[in-house]
Parts: sequence; structure tokens; C-alpha cells
Amino acid sequence: MRPFRPPTSGDTLRTWLHGLLGAAVGLLPLAAASLVVATAPRDWPAPARTAVLLTAWAALTVAAGCSRRARSASVRVANRLLGTDLPAPVAAARPRGADRLRTGTWLLLHTVAGGALTAVTAFASATAVALPAVWLNGGDRVTILRPLDVPGGAAGLWTLPVAAALLVLAGHACAAVAALLRRAAPALLGHGPAERLAALESQMRRMAQRNRLAQELHDSIGHTLTASTIQAAVARSLMDTDPAAVRRALTGLEEASRAAMDDLDHALGILREEHTATAPPLTLADLHTLVDRVRHTGTDVRADITGDPAGVPATVSREAYRIVQEGLTNALKHGGRSPVRLRVTVTPALLELEIANPVPGRARPPRAERRGRGLTGILERVELLNGEAATGPAPDGTGWLLAVRVPLRQAP
Repeated sequence: MRPFRPPTSGDTLRTWLHGLLGAAVGLLPLAAASLVVATAPRDWPAPARTAVLLTAWAALTVAAGCSRRARSASVRVANRLLGTDLPAPVAAARPRGADRLRTGTWLLLHTVAGGALTAVTAFASATAVALPAVWLNGGDRVTILRPLDVPGGAAGLWTLPVAAALLVLAGHACAAVAALLRRAAPALLGHGPAERLAALESQMRRMAQRNRLAQELHDSIGHTLTASTIQAAVARSLMDTDPAAVRRALTGLEEASRAAMDDLDHALGILREEHTATAPPLTLADLHTLVDRVRHTGTDVRADITGDPAGVPATVSREAYRIVQEGLTNALKHGGRSPVRLRVTVTPALLELEIANPVPGRARPPRAERRGRGLTGILERVELLNGEAATGPAPDGTGWLLAVRVPLRQAP
């Protein structure tokens, strides 16, 4: 921090305005305190009246700063005029007595420092203007704290360096008050323990939501790109021999791209903090559409769905859909056009998902220690649902198997 700020600099003007606001805020408690002193016995000595006046004024000022609105306003004003970087109060955190007292103490400090700064800078600036003005008018006797003779002519040239010194004093006063308030602001207006905890919880929720959206985009866009690539390859290879198959492949590519765009718009709307009507309705009830989309790539998907997917709780159903989607995407990536077996079993207490596919000899599925984001996302979803997941070579050695078990109700 520079010790001197020119009186006309933006920082000095903002600091002075901040002090002026503090001085103005202190006028109302001062008026109320004066009413208190007015009711005191007339035989009280002047020192006692002054002590009562100052005590009542300080108490009323601290009380005025204990409200949530006063703290929010103080934070905004300090950030705007003092250049601090204070976090906004957390609405979810209930302010405690110590937090309210800190804010009241800040308001008292702001009022005292602002009143002193306003008085010093106003006196220094007015005197710095008055002395040269009197000298230029031929000199005269003026009273500045005490009577002072200002001669005209060369004898009065001393008024110029005195005026400059007074302006320097005003700059130093603004710098000193700004430094004091900036140092005190984090301690008096910063987050208390309850607010820090609430802010941390809010940040963790936002991070969890963003991670969830990133996983949603990975699953949706990754599946669409994989399926679209295979469908485009199928269309190209059959373009001259089977136009009907080409049309089916292109139709599947169009539907997959449209669904991915819906997911992308939804996720971006949330990331931009915009309102989106409803989340894309992707649940176990949409498995048939998902399976048909994969079949359009030329991959034989043998789906066996037992039970009623509509009876699965909505949250579990959405997560299970994404697990199946990512499992089928991995099967397309690593299994080529080998047939894929999908088994979904729904019972009142359990949801079981199995995806199995042969792996060509030249294709090597990812090792457990080299899991991609898709497999990691599957395991994270299963963990959140308190389920179990196993992935690796099938027990019979015929391919790759993803098996998931999710409880639908708590054990008694």
C-alpha cells in the first residue's frame, strides 16, 4: 500500500466517500443518544453527560449493525469502496450472537473512523484552499484553530507549501483509514464458523452437481458418438448394396443425435444457471429405445427384461438407465459388432443389470487399474445407490461381463 494517495485519485475519493457514509450512519444513533441525555437529571456534570452520550451512541450503533441486512450492506459497501474481497453472507447460515456482535463492532469502527476521516480531510482541504485565497486577496487575519495573520505579497508565500502539506495530510489520512478498515474487515465482516461450514457445504453441492452433469454428458455424448460412428460406417459399407439398411442406420443416427442434443441443452442450461423445464426423461422405461438405437449400428442386442421397470424408484431408474447406456457404449467400443446380451431383472427388493459381450482376440478390454471415465462413472453411480458392481472377464471365459446389483428397499 502506498502511504500517500493524491487527494484527487479514485482510491482516495472512494475511501473518503466510504468514511462519509460511516459518519452519516452515525448521525441517527447520535440523535437518539442525545434524546437519552436530554432526559437525564439537570444537575449532572458535563463530563457525566458526555460519557452517557458516548456510551448510548456506541450501544445504539452496535445494535444497528447486528441485523443481517446491515451486514450485507456493509460487505457490499466495503467491497465497492475499499476494494476488499469479502464473501457475501450465507443466507442458509443462522447468524449467531458473536457474528452479530462482530458486525456491530464493524459499524462502530466504520462510524468512528469515517467521522474522523471526514473531519480531518474537510479541515485540511478547506484550509489548503482558504490560506492561498486570503494571500491572493492581499492578506488578512483569519482564524484556523487560533487567530492567524496572513500577509500579502512575498511575505505570504508560506501559505503555498502549507496548503500542499495539508493536502498531503489529507492523502495520508485516507490511506491510513483505508489500511485500518481493510485490515479489520475480514475479521469483523468475514464468515464465522457457521457460515464457513454452510459455504463449504454449498460449494460441495455445486461441485457434486457439476460432476454429476459432467458424468451425464460423458455418458450421453459418448454413447451417441460411438453409436453414430458405427452407424455411419454401416451406412457407408451398405450404400450400394442395401439402401434400406442405410436408411435405417441414418434414421438411428438422427435419433441418437437429437437425444444427445436434448441432454446437452439441459446440462448447459443448468451450468449457466438458467431454468430448464424438466430433465430428459431417461429411465429404465426408455431401454427399448436405447436398445433399438444400438441395433441400428448393426450390433445384435439380445435384451431380456424381467419384472416391471416402472416400479423402480425414479432416482434408481435414472441411474440404472445411465449404467446400461455406458455399458452398451463400452460393448460397442471394445466388442465391435459382436452380439451383446442385456439382462434386466426387477424384483420388489433388488434390481439386477448384466451386460455381456464377446471380445475379439485383437481387442483388449481396459484393465481394472486403467479404468476410463465411463467405467469409473458406473462404479460411482452404483456406490451412490448402495449397490454392488463387478466388471471383468466372464466366468466362462467367453467375453466381458458387467454385473450390477442395486437394492430397492432397505433390509428389515
